[in-house]
Order: sequence, then structure tokens, then C-alpha cells
Amino acid sequence: MKPTDIKDPEYFHKVVDCQYACPAHTPVPEYIRLIAAGRYTDAYMVNWESNVFPGVLGRTCDRPCEPACRRGRVEEQPVAICRLKRVAADNKDDADVDAQMPEIPSTKNGKRVALIGGGPASLTVARDLMPLGYSIDLYDDQPLGGGFMRSQIPSFRLPETVLNQEVNYILDMGVVTQFNTYVDSLKSILDKNYDAVFVGTGAPRGRDLNIPGREEGSDNIHIGIDWLSSVAFEHREKIGKKVIVLGGGNTAMDCCRTSLRLGAQDVKVVVRSPKTEMKASPWEIEDAEREGIPMFENHVPLEFVVEDGKLVGMKFDKVRAEYDDNGKRSLVSLGEAPELIECDDVCIAIGQDNAFPWIERDLGLEFGKWDMPVVDTDTFQSTNEKVFFGGDAAFGPENVITAVAHGHQAAVSIDLFLNGKSVADRLAPGTNLVSQKMGIHEWSYDSGVVDDVRYAVPHAEVQLSLTDRKMEVELGFDADTGFAEAQRCLNCDAQTVFTESKCIECDACVDICPTDCITFTAPAEEAELRERLTAPANNLAQDLYISTDQLPTKRIMVKDENVCLHCGLCAERCPTAAWDMQKFMYEVTKAGNEGGVVS
Repeated sequence: MKPTDIKDPEYFHKVVDCQYACPAHTPVPEYIRLIAAGRYTDAYMVNWESNVFPGVLGRTCDRPCEPACRRGRVEEQPVAICRLKRVAADNKDDADVDAQMPEIPSTKNGKRVALIGGGPASLTVARDLMPLGYSIDLYDDQPLGGGFMRSQIPSFRLPETVLNQEVNYILDMGVVTQFNTYVDSLKSILDKNYDAVFVGTGAPRGRDLNIPGREEGSDNIHIGIDWLSSVAFEHREKIGKKVIVLGGGNTAMDCCRTSLRLGAQDVKVVVRSPKTEMKASPWEIEDAEREGIPMFENHVPLEFVVEDGKLVGMKFDKVRAEYDDNGKRSLVSLGEAPELIECDDVCIAIGQDNAFPWIERDLGLEFGKWDMPVVDTDTFQSTNEKVFFGGDAAFGPENVITAVAHGHQAAVSIDLFLNGKSVADRLAPGTNLVSQKMGIHEWSYDSGVVDDVRYAVPHAEVQLSLTDRKMEVELGFDADTGFAEAQRCLNCDAQTVFTESKCIECDACVDICPTDCITFTAPAEEAELRERLTAPANNLAQDLYISTDQLPTKRIMVKDENVCLHCGLCAERCPTAAWDMQKFMYEVTKAGNEGGVVS
């Protein structure tokens, strides 16, 4: 194998597993250290630079960072990265945050951009382009900004005050808002002579279930996302006593919990698949079950039962899941009589689709599979060079943090395009490596590795929270618990950097390593090396750090990045400083910056 090129910015980026897994590549260990130091405003701003909505995401993020967390390889549970983000948001100094918002040029650059949809993707585009002097108009059919963060995430999960504050950080930059305005024609927007248009309209159409009884019972059968929106904007304040929620995703969990708060006494979630395959986040399922909502698995809907013009229940076929050799699932009927579940109302939350009836098909904008616009996955530009897409509108339903990541990259493309540059010339990230040495055996970060169980997030008392749909259920960590949880972080951005010319091959680092991740051995191909290490490196998704063969014995140093805990013991033990702990910072470059690598 060739020696590892640690100057490649993506090498150590991949080693910082949490940041690498985050679609917006938020520098997670950096802001967690700031939280541990009580520097909440600084931690908030590190988040805001990347994910734009720290307070929102600290409550609602799908947490792709947490399954990647290195602490999860030591103990059962990863660091509570998402909830620590909330600690920064809850404890920040609002006046200090206001003072650190970007300055907006009073003289504009003459370029006009339209944003269609007021959700996280569009708001991120505005956040990146407004400081560059662009004039931006935002169109949305809702009365306030936030998109599906406002209409589909209930207030008991995301308080309006938190959402309003973070949306207004962006709108207060001078975005011209056209709320309560449904755009029914993309051509009409293009005819206004905007220099670029960004479409961030989300996936606004909930899937329906066309089975017998659907039309007859329509007054009491609701599409989940539309129903949640009607509750959010207070167009609906009650529901029947018995409610069935169809679907196993997060929208279904929001529907069933909202139903309880609107007066339902008997709420059931019913899914076609086994419960283990429900798409909802595990913590969302746990919160629903904490409130006494049962989950009925392996039930396939057959019909809505309507008597005398009134919905009275649903019939289901009970099934079992069978899997073929390729893992493909089939639902096989048990052959039993259909099961009747009584209900007054049904919420259908079985998925969402994009809908673009408002985009004319003669604008040079191609549509492909599932009637989705053809959008470049790197630049987010459509086949009409003026029109860009992001968020759910680009590639289908995802989540807030993915929409934010799309918005950042679309903003880069719009800025390049409007400055006559190729949108294919993506901006390099900003990176650096800085030694953390403070003394012979002292580092500028806490390098202790001990057993440390994840702290539980406190919740409001169930019966009390069910009386008020706007009462926040999760209470978040207090400052002391936030500090304790932050201490669980293993500082994966403090990289072990090896210098061959200083090594005397004493093997002290091999002896002291608590995970046996370092081996000195003869050069070989990767497959052989992985088997030859002190502890075989079986996780092929994680890299090996390999030195040159310029050691005195012509051996090479091989370190398995998968099991390294970044504890720094190798560097402390090394008598010649061949090992050093160097903090790696990786920042995705935003629109208007040239980026680059700083060594």
C-alpha cells in the first residue's frame, strides 16, 4: 500500500466520524469542547455557520452523526450530539449572537434572486447570499417562514419561539418576504427578470390510500402532513375520541401524539411492516410509547368501514414478513379473518411525494423519473441554468440538516453562476492541523478515556404535557448535565500524526495503546496488512494510516483508524515526539469564499 496522504483534506475529515456523517459537516468536537468550557455563544456560532438552525436541530435533527460517533464503539450509546447542540442554543447570549450576525451591504451588487418556498433550504441560501450583496425575494404560501419546520413539526417538539428566532436571524438580513403567496407558475417568476431562482418547496403532497370506503369516509380521513399543518396554524383544534394513524415514520409519530393533545382518548399506530422496520427515529417511537400509544405491526389496510355515512373503523389483513435470499421482504397473509379496529378518525402518514404542477414544461427544465426535475447532485442546478433546486424538492423527502446542506451548495452555485464562473468548480474546504502540545505530558484538550454512560434527557410529566399541545415535552440538559455529557466526547478531531524521521522503533506506542491499533510491520497489500495487525482491522469502511518505509528497519507503521480513541497515550509515551496530537479543523467553504487548505 502507498503511504497515507494526510494532506488530503478528506482523509482526516473521514476520521472525524461525526462531522463526516453530518450532511452539513458541522465541526462537532469543536463545539462540544466549547460547551464543556461554558462558551455557549461561541458553540452556537460554530453550529450556526454550518447548520444554520442550532436550536431547531438540537430538538428535531435525525442525528446522522450519532450512529457514527466513536464513543459508540466503546459503550452502547454515542455522545448525545444533538441534545448538546440544544445546550448551546438554550444558554447562548442572544445579544452577543445578534452582534455576531454577518453585516449586510447597504449597496447591493445588482443581482436579484428569487426563493420559492420558505423552508430550511431556501433560508440557508438567503443566509449565504445576503451578506454578499444580493437582493432576495422569498415566496411562500404560509403566513410565516420556516416551511415544514413550522407546519409539520409540532410545537411540543419545537417551540415557536425557538423557530421564530432562528428564522428571523435570516429574514432580518433584509430578505423581502412575500408570505401568503402561492406560486402557481414558475414562468411568472422567471418573467420578473430574476437573475437566478431557487426552488425549495419541499415534498408537499402526502400519499393517500385508495382502498374501499376512502371516498365515503373522507370527512374523517386526513392526510397526515396536511392535518399537522392545519393544527399548527390553528385551523383545527379537535379530533375524534378514537384515532388510527397509518404509517411508521416520524410524521406518523407526530400525528398520533398531536391527536392525544387534541382530545383523542384511544390512539393506535398501525403499520404494514414489522415494528423493527418502522422508519421513525427510535427516540420518536419511544416518546410516543411513553405517552401510552400502542404500535400494531404487520397489519395491511383492507378498507375503511363506513356505516350510515360515518367512519366507524378500518379492516386489516394480518400478515407476516418473509425475506428471500436477497433480503427482499414480502408480506404474506396469515389467512385469518380481517381484523376490525374501531375509530372516529384516521390520519394517513404513509409517505410524501413531490408535486410540481406549477412548473410549466416549456421552460427548458427537464423532468425525469417520478416526474422529478433533473438536478445535478453536486451543483443543484437544473437543465434551465437559471433555476436551482434544494431540500426535498431536489431529490425527495429527507430532513432539515440535508436541506441545509443543499442550501449551502446551491448558494455556492448561484454565486458562481452570477459571477460568470463555472458551477462545476466547487470550493475547496478550509482545513488545518495544529499541534495541541502544551507541555511534556499535557494536551490542550481532555484526553482521558473512561467508561461513561450516556445521560438521559429529562421530559415533562406525561399527563401535564398532554393538556397543552404547545408545551415542550423534552426539557433538555441543564448546564451541569450538558458539561458531563460533553465530557464523553473522545475529541476525534485531535489526530494522531506520525513523523517517520523521529521514530526509533522502540515500540513504546504499541505497548501503551489501549486498543492495539498500532502495528509496525513489513510493507504489504491492504488485505494482508489488515490481517497482520496486532488487532485485525475488519472494518473495511475505516482507513488504515500507513507511514512510508523510511524507518531504520524499512518496516512501516500501520494504525487502524477504526478503533483509535484519540487518547494521546502514544504521543505521551513516545520518547522522540514521533507521535503528535494535532487538532484538525474542517470547514465547508460558503458562497463568496475561495476556500483552500492551510497546513
